[in-house]
Amino acid sequence: MSAAPFSAGFVWPVLEGQLVRLEPLGHRHAGDLAVACEEDRRSYLFTRVPVAADVPAYVDGQLGKAAAGKLAPYAVVDRESGRAVGVTAYCDPRTWPDGRGHSAVEIGFTWMAASAQGRGFNTDAKLQLFEFAFSTLGVNRVDLMTDARNLRCRAAIEKVGATFEGVLRSWSRSWMPGEDALLRDTAVYSVLNTEWPDRRAALTARLMTV
Repeated sequence: MSAAPFSAGFVWPVLEGQLVRLEPLGHRHAGDLAVACEEDRRSYLFTRVPVAADVPAYVDGQLGKAAAGKLAPYAVVDRESGRAVGVTAYCDPRTWPDGRGHSAVEIGFTWMAASAQGRGFNTDAKLQLFEFAFSTLGVNRVDLMTDARNLRCRAAIEKVGATFEGVLRSWSRSWMPGEDALLRDTAVYSVLNTEWPDRRAALTARLMTV
């Protein structure tokens, strides 16, 4: 790598999975995402998902955070249709005490269209994100966090093999409608590099059954 990850000169690669392709998020994905976010919003109760009219500004915001080195946003593209059906990202990078690289990163900002849920897309996306984080970024730990009330998301996180570590009370802002000024309790999960070989095998086996 010619530049450090999360720096201005680093070029995030396309990550090719079996069912999905993760492409660095850009405005070319906005049209597809505007359709995806409006399919059925009932599953987005605890998650920040833009409405169609706000997608261009949403993409601008994600790209702004990327330019500041805080985020690496990806569009989740259905390989069969070629359409973007959701987004995900690396965020909150943390470095080793001696500054030799990143020790940990979070996978977050994830949402997918209703029609993309339950089809193995999340499993495939997480497999690619975990693999790149451990094998290329060289992190020791990957975090996954969600609103502690979001039982559906927590179940999905547990299915990809992450370990539940506890709940951080009043940890971050709530995305629940009507709670704009409130903080949420956040459920914390993780996968360590020593656990990744077993988790990789399990995720690969799950994809074979899709």
